[in-house]
Amino acid sequence: MSQLDRRNFVLKSLAAASVASGGLQAAPLKKKLRVGIVGCGRLGQQFTEVYRAIPGIELAAIAEWNPERRRVVGERFGVKALFRDADAMLQKVVPDVVAIITPSKYMKDAVIACAEAGVKGIQTDRPFAARLSDADAMIDACKRYGAVLAGGGLERANWEVEQAGRKLASGELGQPIGVAVHSYRGEICSGGTARMLVLQHFTQSQVDEVVAWGSPVEKLAESETDYGLSINARLHLTSGLDVQVFGSESKAPHFGVEVWTDDNALVRWDRHGNPLTQVFHGLDDRGARIEVDPDYAPWSWGQFGKEIEPLLASLGMRGSEKYYILSPVTDMIDAVTKGVTPRITGETQRHALEIAIACKQSAQRGNVPLKLPLEDRSLALFPRPYRWLGGDVSGRPQSAAEAAGKKK
Repeated sequence: MSQLDRRNFVLKSLAAASVASGGLQAAPLKKKLRVGIVGCGRLGQQFTEVYRAIPGIELAAIAEWNPERRRVVGERFGVKALFRDADAMLQKVVPDVVAIITPSKYMKDAVIACAEAGVKGIQTDRPFAARLSDADAMIDACKRYGAVLAGGGLERANWEVEQAGRKLASGELGQPIGVAVHSYRGEICSGGTARMLVLQHFTQSQVDEVVAWGSPVEKLAESETDYGLSINARLHLTSGLDVQVFGSESKAPHFGVEVWTDDNALVRWDRHGNPLTQVFHGLDDRGARIEVDPDYAPWSWGQFGKEIEPLLASLGMRGSEKYYILSPVTDMIDAVTKGVTPRITGETQRHALEIAIACKQSAQRGNVPLKLPLEDRSLALFPRPYRWLGGDVSGRPQSAAEAAGKKK
């Protein structure tokens, strides 16, 4: 990417960010927005709670394959339009927005069905696909039918992460000269997606080449799963920078993304950090980095902030976790009602999946460099069964009492 192209990319990103919501809208929606939930397990119930707390939202329908849970969540949320799956729902009800919080295996068919039916905004969870061709099919269908495809609860949606990336893109901290990703391991196509989405945001660029090494040997030899794999890699960015990727958690003091600049600045996102992001600018008398107050704009909960804080706490969300579902939900609403590009899009999710697939492929083939996008769109990397098939069939079923919202 040339300097001019990169500048245009940054300006467009900043322009989109400048109109993106910094929280919930101060005024109610002018027109009622009808929302459907497909997949109302544990996470789907959290999305449902947040959607129904927003003024102007109508919960139009719920699709849930488990009949007992379908009945219980219908009663819990006061929804009478209950269906087994997306196809059955769309024959009777076509909401404006559909949140598809199913296990990953079932997302593709539901996304395409919603796009073809005329749903305006479609939300998914991570990972939204395992196979590149499936990701392509979802993105293509949404483009063809004019639907917005967005992601779900990931750290990229956090307001601190958003503003840290804006500071880097503005140039006030200097020009990036180095990048590192720490602890790229465990579940690189699901949990690892968070790191790659933050990487894209902080660098305002994409990965165009991968060289990777993987361990342990027995996990690397498995051709289909990402679970338990640790990746070390060199990623080349379209901006011209190289990214050093470290897999081993034991050797990484931070578990996220760091970018440093030619003006002695460093921006750090630490997935488990407190604070979640740090900004350093300048050196002290010992030549050590000086941490500065990033002076982030406050998050605004809008006119019903007093109601949303207790709700999020009741869902077990505190600190930075409060943004993981609320931000994608408000992004989805803004995308449909204002035309604002979501922070997590189908394209950014696909790119994160493609990086993970390329890393494992490179490591398996003897650390060969692989160019992105990958030519073979049949390549896939599957998450562990809980994410791919769901808790009901992988040893973590949800009781009817829990689905009803009752405390254990």
